[in-house]
Amino acid sequence: MIFVDGLPFASDSSSEPQQQGWDTLQALLDHPSLESASNALKAIPEKKFSVSQDSVPESRWVYLFQREYATVDPAFVNTDFPFTDIKNVSSQSSAKFVGTDEATTCMGLAIRNPENGMTSVAHLDSPKVVDMGLSQMMSLLVQDNMDVELDVHLVGGFEDVSPNHGNCNTRSENQAKLDGYSFPLGAKIIETLLKRPERFHIRTLCILRHNTRRDPEGNAYPIFHGFMISTSTGSIIPASFDETSRCPDEIVRRIRVSASYEDSRWKGRLLETYETQTDLFKIAPCCWTFRQLHIASSLKKYSDSEILLMCSTSPSAEAPDFVKNLRRGWDYLLEYPDWRETFPMKQPRVFERTAEGGWKSQKMEIH
Repeated sequence: MIFVDGLPFASDSSSEPQQQGWDTLQALLDHPSLESASNALKAIPEKKFSVSQDSVPESRWVYLFQREYATVDPAFVNTDFPFTDIKNVSSQSSAKFVGTDEATTCMGLAIRNPENGMTSVAHLDSPKVVDMGLSQMMSLLVQDNMDVELDVHLVGGFEDVSPNHGNCNTRSENQAKLDGYSFPLGAKIIETLLKRPERFHIRTLCILRHNTRRDPEGNAYPIFHGFMISTSTGSIIPASFDETSRCPDEIVRRIRVSASYEDSRWKGRLLETYETQTDLFKIAPCCWTFRQLHIASSLKKYSDSEILLMCSTSPSAEAPDFVKNLRRGWDYLLEYPDWRETFPMKQPRVFERTAEGGWKSQKMEIH
């Protein structure tokens, strides 16, 4: 169930669910309050995050890669820290912020329970992970009070095809192909929010045309590739992250996204990352196949421009480090072709928070 401005948002329940999601998305994009909220977000300067600049406990955050999600309880306090002063307790609590970037045709979804501040964020990359992904996100957000109105922020995606393709009244398979990647993903998210029993109050809908800029030749690009949400206040800001701040375990987590597509255990699911009760990152084991090693070996021989065309859903809109990050992942796969070197005894890779707000690996004891 969707709310806007405190009121249920009407939708045509007589249409098919897919068509209903599409029609409701179009109506939401035209809503004056949501358009105003998008304009307000676009007026906020993008914050660039870097560990070198922000490595203090008060700025601790959880970063999410594509297809990952995390739920954070801002009230949680990690009692494992050796407090010397009770005033330090607030600085040793769970993550203060949750963020993601690198989204072009993907979308970042934040859902927050305003009664307790519990916040779940996901980086959604395909309609196929939306149904199960929303169930994963909701597992900790609503437990006793089903009537609470959850605040929803949706940022990302852009008009990766002509907006005229999205104005038809009927959806055919051929038409869906013309809608690119962003439109079907956004429609599926709205369709799923509509049919779930929880009450979702949409606060931000900076997606599709609201997140599109055009150059003098008319080519479309996303305005924002990411955002950061405060778990204590629920406010969001546009954000980008550099290589030092996409932590921990950046390369392995990037590889895990690709490997998960061939792992039936992750079919239709988002990838778990952060454990708020312990303030730990737990990277579940994944295996890479000979096929993936062969692909890595083959692709790294191509030029940057060729890789961009072959590996991106939106080649003209990617960040400057897109190809560089792909190459770093392929180099890792070829250096460690046996996935069991990365996940000894098939155990997860676990990272704990340092006093400075960074991350360090928990070494596994092998007996």
